[in-house]
Amino acid sequence: MAATLARVSLRALARPRHSAAGVPLQLDATAIARKTPGSLIGVRGTGTGTGADGALQADEEAVVPRSVPVHIAYELQKAGHRYLDVRTESEFRAGHPERAVNIPYVFRTNDSGTTKNTHFLEQVSRIFGKDDEILVGCQSGRRPLMAATELHSAGFTDVTDIAGGFSSWREKGLPISH
Repeated sequence: MAATLARVSLRALARPRHSAAGVPLQLDATAIARKTPGSLIGVRGTGTGTGADGALQADEEAVVPRSVPVHIAYELQKAGHRYLDVRTESEFRAGHPERAVNIPYVFRTNDSGTTKNTHFLEQVSRIFGKDDEILVGCQSGRRPLMAATELHSAGFTDVTDIAGGFSSWREKGLPISH
């Protein structure tokens, strides 16, 4: 199941819309992306400024990886997708989904902070191919979204964020290894 990348121009989608009271409505590009299952959505523009024609304008492009709940991730894993767990090594040792591969996206620092794993892409590339079907999860959901976005930007074509992370995986009683 290869992911597709659709470029969504807010110029095309965001012609001014108005409520019944005539108040302009804002368009939430992330909501559009999340409502399109099975694909990565490139959203041109993340701002709320408008041009002369009333269309939303922005200079940057953001890619929002698709995201699935843990029960769907489990079914995808059973169908052959590989689980990339981006939690720290100590979090992973405390329990993880069966057959998960651990490559931390961040490391804990001595001052209770975190620092990005600067070798993350290199480490992932040693284990996964650019066309592998990859499920990316962490404890609760923030790190895999960042990791999935970075992986897609690096050319990985089928990357899926696991909404809810390992906490939700455990809550649902899905298989766990220690």
